[in-house]
Amino acid sequence: MPSHGTTQQDQETQHELRQAAAALGRRRLLTVTGAAVALAFTTNLPGSAQAAEADARTAVRADPFTLGVASGDPLPDSLVLWTRLAPKPYEPGGGLPKARIAVRWELAHDRRFRRIVRRGTATAHPELNHAVHVEPGGLGPDRVYYYRFRVGRWLSPVGRTRTAPAPGADLNELRLAAVSCQAYHHGYYTAYRHLADEDVDLVFHLGDYLYEYAVDAHGGARAYTDRELPAHFNRETVSLEEYRLRYALYKSDPDLRAAHAAHPFLVTWDDHETENNYADDIPEDGSSSEDFLVRRAAAYRAYWENLPLRRPQRPKGPDMQLYRRVRFGKLAQFDILDTRQYRSDQAYGDGWHHPGPESTDASRTMVGAAQERWLIDGWRASDAVWNVVPQQVTFSERRSTSGADYKVSMDAWDGAPASRERLLAGAQAAGVENLMVLTGDVHRGYAYDIKRDFGDQKSRTVGTEIVATSVTSGRNGEDKPANWDSYMGANPHLKFYNGHRGYVTVRLDKRQARADFRTVAVVTEPGAPVSTAASFVTRAGDQGLHQV
Repeated sequence: MPSHGTTQQDQETQHELRQAAAALGRRRLLTVTGAAVALAFTTNLPGSAQAAEADARTAVRADPFTLGVASGDPLPDSLVLWTRLAPKPYEPGGGLPKARIAVRWELAHDRRFRRIVRRGTATAHPELNHAVHVEPGGLGPDRVYYYRFRVGRWLSPVGRTRTAPAPGADLNELRLAAVSCQAYHHGYYTAYRHLADEDVDLVFHLGDYLYEYAVDAHGGARAYTDRELPAHFNRETVSLEEYRLRYALYKSDPDLRAAHAAHPFLVTWDDHETENNYADDIPEDGSSSEDFLVRRAAAYRAYWENLPLRRPQRPKGPDMQLYRRVRFGKLAQFDILDTRQYRSDQAYGDGWHHPGPESTDASRTMVGAAQERWLIDGWRASDAVWNVVPQQVTFSERRSTSGADYKVSMDAWDGAPASRERLLAGAQAAGVENLMVLTGDVHRGYAYDIKRDFGDQKSRTVGTEIVATSVTSGRNGEDKPANWDSYMGANPHLKFYNGHRGYVTVRLDKRQARADFRTVAVVTEPGAPVSTAASFVTRAGDQGLHQV
């Protein structure tokens, strides 16, 4: 694995992890304790290095809140508050000493912090790149709160967040948004600026928060003329330091920071947070699993450090349990999936292929056996009106053409149809009536009816799939992609297909769900207005999309 000019400390950490991975062999043969202990950065965690505590008044000489604030994973009585200290975000270490720094935080009912609810002090550890995750408890359900951080004389921006409703709450409605795929070098985050102004209760990020690809001095398609980015961004991310710096680049964007400060996020990853189209411990280029697990450990750690995730999601080496369940009263249950860490390797070497024995093998999986059981068991126990599954790659069948020689994507659920069938059968057995899948990945907006049998279009519609287009990935896009006619003709259950950038909002109530596809015309220039490309509803107890 190339080091790409990493620091001596980063190289030493990689070397230690690579030796451990090589000694233990492939991940599938590792015990949980073996993998977790040997590959958990055990010499570079808070407490192991005994970092001294710094005086913030002298150690922090410039605004440390350049990456903003964020909140996430709301429960009825708690949530996560996040920030990372980085007065010099484009430098390794963020311009701070390798010392612990005390960070004060406050949570209030009002934006002016006249009615403080909770306050405390957290420690920003250098081993975690001075990231801070606070989980205040004892909060009221379904309440709006405001939060901020303080270090020395520096005060962070104010964030707005909201707890989940009580478990048995009888909600009238819930408003959410979904985003995905935000390649920094493909354009401006205009969609996030508009999303910050939307009236939603929470935002789901469905993957590709980060891209590992190089970003040149002018920000790629952003074509900066007023600045030059450091040369260390102009290479692929491989090491822990490189992933950390890439998050700093992304989070330095003011529109992304505005969206995080406005709404609580629930996040899940796809492939680019680590490497394009990886599958479990198998990298894209077919190199050794041992080397890839070192890279994956670095990527997973940087992901946790830079997003508002709870302590149970903190990775142990190359392993991180990201799938989790969040309830919003009796109205909605959200089962957030991970379709990367446990999946089978893509059939036929990935890409688009006609279905065959390799892809249709009954043993193939997108989420692993344990996650499949967890999801189906959760459905059996659910009494929610809407069972929503935020996840990464296209769930519904998506044929390339209407002829017999059609192809499907081996990276999507079409590449493991047996896994999809097990979930659909599980939903049917559990009595799930109102199923909605939220998807990212494909840089397009789609709306699908989920058929019980995609080979028989007369079979029952058992749910809907709403696919959020990219924030920037793919650059400006278009209203009708070149394959629009082919896709619409080959897939009668596909009700909408649009190639512009943006996000989707969904309003759930007891009678129906409404999805609005919000798009911007351009992202290679900042400031484009937002509009609604199309709106669809599906009725509770009578699944199927209808345009409004």
